[in-house]
Amino acid sequence: MSIKKSARRLSREFALKGLYGWLLSKHQSEIGLLEANLRNQPTFQNADAEWFKTIYHGVIKHFDELKGLIEPALDRSSDELSPVEFAVLLIGSFELKHAPDIPYRVVINEAVEIAKEFGATDGYKFINGVLDKIAPQVRPLEAALKS
Repeated sequence: MSIKKSARRLSREFALKGLYGWLLSKHQSEIGLLEANLRNQPTFQNADAEWFKTIYHGVIKHFDELKGLIEPALDRSSDELSPVEFAVLLIGSFELKHAPDIPYRVVINEAVEIAKEFGATDGYKFINGVLDKIAPQVRPLEAALKS
């Protein structure tokens, strides 16, 4: 039995695919072409197109800022991460920093679920740990209230 994914989850997954391509090309890919290819996928119509655009373009626009948030929380260089893990961390850190309307626990949970589906076997544990370190920096009040 398959579980229907939310439009926002699909948006994050499409953003992951686009960012994956962008990272693999060492930021040389035409972001508009990558986006057009994703938008032409049959299941894209089920995604929240605006949220996809916000994440995809937001991560690229704020790449250096997001990388700066992520790197101190890593146990290795960001260059040593798999492109999938790095893209998931970029999406999660973007949402933590630029989408305060989404509770930080939801941001982390979404990133973990996407990492379980697209990442390495235990990569989701790594994603959870890194985003858990970043959250108090960008959401100090919310993090202080966690139980």
